Amino acid sequence: MIKRKLISAILNSIDNFPIVGIIGSRQVGKTTLAKQIVKLIKKQSIYLDLELPSDINKLRSPELYLKGHENKLVIIDEIQRQTNLFPLIRALIDQNRQNGRFLILGSASPDLMKNSSESLAGRIYYHTLSPFNLGEINKTNYKKLWLRGGYPGSFLATNNSISFQWRESFIKTHLARDLPQLGININSIKLYRFILMLCHSHGQLLNISRIANSLDITSPTISHYLNIFENTFIIRRLYPYYINLKKRIIKSPKVYIQDSGLLHSLMQIQDLEQLQSNPILGSSWEGFVIEQIFSSIPLGWQISFFRTNAGAEIDLILHKPNKKPIALEIKYSASPNISKGFWNAYNDLQCQKGFIIYPGNELYPIKNNINILPINKISDFLDSLT
Repeated sequence: MIKRKLISAILNSIDNFPIVGIIGSRQVGKTTLAKQIVKLIKKQSIYLDLELPSDINKLRSPELYLKGHENKLVIIDEIQRQTNLFPLIRALIDQNRQNGRFLILGSASPDLMKNSSESLAGRIYYHTLSPFNLGEINKTNYKKLWLRGGYPGSFLATNNSISFQWRESFIKTHLARDLPQLGININSIKLYRFILMLCHSHGQLLNISRIANSLDITSPTISHYLNIFENTFIIRRLYPYYINLKKRIIKSPKVYIQDSGLLHSLMQIQDLEQLQSNPILGSSWEGFVIEQIFSSIPLGWQISFFRTNAGAEIDLILHKPNKKPIALEIKYSASPNISKGFWNAYNDLQCQKGFIIYPGNELYPIKNNINILPINKISDFLDSLT
């Protein structure tokens, strides 16, 4: 079993908050993680799965049932199926505020789980569980992780063919079953066409009007679809870094399919050979590296990109209040070169240091406090940030 890096942070939150939430995409490993946590805590616990009729039946009188277990850690899985429980949980906490009373697992963001963030404000701490990242697996397996993505069912499959089948099934189930269960009743064929269009825009500036024209639907509808997929952890919007420079800065976000394995499945890429010959190779690598950083970035740091109309550009900016930004460039090359646009942006932003992330094995400096950083050293680099 692969140990998730999030475990220690969740255990700390259980000691300090009445309610702890683990949110993340379906099949990302939330239930397995919760069961690992149960083995590590001293407190007794009970587990309720809101997809099981037997557990749903226990909550016919939820106040009576939950009050009967107020000295235990109550784990509620698939909480988005019964968001009506949030006001009751809030009331029970206010009556008897003890840390570590509830651990709730959800497959949608708090914004999509109607009113949950308002109902539990000040009582809950949310953790987002991402698919496997390089800090959790054998780092020499980065190509396997890149190809298959980090969903346990895909990454741990016995071969690439079964992994590909798993991802195809995941996508169909997400569109046809998971979204309707969240109250999103949109034709699955329309959503599939939309997500395919996003695959072809992966790593590019988001142009809602162009996508709307291509699919013959309105821009507000496209914005609605984007919110759905973002709130169910399928896509990510990467926003530009803003600083008051006397230059015109690009303000549109970039869009990515979060899991590289899902991207490859949607693009019908089944193995590394097909990936190497596909035009999406460079942007797929960029998205993969970005997700490794998002899944492990220390608390307090933010991630953006930077681009001006004049061509100055940096793939990623890591920034934190009262610290100079760190510049990251992502290259799928054994001998990466740095463009003039990077140097211009690096100097304009007065970056403290920079790294060029590439698929090699050697860490080495070049100049101006910039280093070439191997993909398998990303987690070490992120752990070093303070």
